[in-house]
Amino acid sequence: MILSEYQQEMLDGKYGKGKAMAMQILEAVGDSFEAQRMVPISRAHISLSAQDADVWFAEKMGGAGAVCAVPPTVNPGYCVDYFRSKGVLDEKAVAHMERTERAYRRLGAVMTYSCTPYLFGNIPHYGEVVAFSETSVTVYANSVIGARTNRESAASAMCAAITGFTPEYGMLLDENRRADILVEVQAEMRGDFDYALLGLLGKKIGKGVPVFQGLPRHISTEGLIQLGSELNVSGAYEMFHIVGVTPEAPDLKTAVGGRELKRHVVITREDLDQALEEFSPPLRSEVEFVILGCPHYNYDQLRQVARLLESGPAVVPVWIHTSSAVKDLAGRTGMEEALLEKGVELIPDTCVDEACCWKRLAGQAGVTDSPKASYYMRTFGVQMAVRDTESCIRWAQRGRVE
Repeated sequence: MILSEYQQEMLDGKYGKGKAMAMQILEAVGDSFEAQRMVPISRAHISLSAQDADVWFAEKMGGAGAVCAVPPTVNPGYCVDYFRSKGVLDEKAVAHMERTERAYRRLGAVMTYSCTPYLFGNIPHYGEVVAFSETSVTVYANSVIGARTNRESAASAMCAAITGFTPEYGMLLDENRRADILVEVQAEMRGDFDYALLGLLGKKIGKGVPVFQGLPRHISTEGLIQLGSELNVSGAYEMFHIVGVTPEAPDLKTAVGGRELKRHVVITREDLDQALEEFSPPLRSEVEFVILGCPHYNYDQLRQVARLLESGPAVVPVWIHTSSAVKDLAGRTGMEEALLEKGVELIPDTCVDEACCWKRLAGQAGVTDSPKASYYMRTFGVQMAVRDTESCIRWAQRGRVE
């Protein structure tokens, strides 16, 4: 890989040990993917985790004097104030999250604590080269916005933010962004939840860059988020195209761009229904809690929940994960108070995969509208059936499945 004079100086340590370490890592990544050069980035997002390894790496880079040339936004950890007020966190967990925040602040990160930075605060434009980590973030930026990023790890995205560069390979190159799997959807899409089910069919779709044909021309932002998120539960996808919807697929010919198709997959309503049946844990007659917001809910989704609750309050706890920015807006507009009166709490800056916050629910009967949330929480013993938002709220109002 050919480095510019400035990049070589960075690697040689002219600008400090931290930047040299970051450049050394990026050079190794680039060499492994046979990248020819480094290219500048203008944005970064780090899939911050309160896991020990990620905190160790952030502290190591900060201790070496690294400061981000491109201030990155970060993923959620867990909201200490909320969970400490509920008596959920012990002092060790509190100290660990405080340590995490100090490490990332020291590097110059923007502490958004959101897994939907592409909706606010860090929105790339078409063709912009960025370094985004986190499963739903990368695929949305590439597919829906038409920005360019590889599926970065937390560490590689951090190194890109520190140096301002990333190796040019993969989804940064035109030829790799073209579709090589045609997915013909013959099922009527009844709402946003069906796009989550479509995303669960990664095993049937197979490895590659799918282009979906037969979908409506008008798909909500929430539906597009769900499709990308769940594709990365059932598989590993940097990008998808939807004919007539996403920016690099005005038509099928453009989306494929002369690339040879690996396969032609047909998706029916039976496939969607079967995907839900196979993925969701069995329903129990009672419902003891509901968790929504993976990825984080936006304001429109909060309004949808508020409308569904007009017929009556929830009789079991309903927790919605969202960003501080959306929670603040909900507070200013009265939405948060209205939801609280109906038995719904908004939890900011928190991910469903934080066992210290949610493992206490193990053994209870839960339900969610997010396959991704169900997938994560199974890893520490919490079982949540998966259904559409309307069913989740209706069952929360009854305390049982109907």
